[in-house]
Amino acid sequence: MSKLLDKEYENKSLADLVKAPVSALAGVSEGDAKLLKEAFRINTVGDMGRNKYFRTATALVDLADGTK
Repeated sequence: MSKLLDKEYENKSLADLVKAPVSALAGVSEGDAKLLKEAFRINTVGDMGRNKYFRTATALVDLADGTK
């Protein structure tokens, strides 16, 4: 998980991670988090994971990858 999360979140529980700000994800800056909040009302990792647009995109990619 260390490559997926900022260092301060590496030892958090899954319950804590879904409540963490999206900036807890490695590579997501505070500026990125602000834009996600403005565009999609995403504040937490859980919000991102449950967002219908992100879920739809993930499902489409998974389906497309399965046809290769």
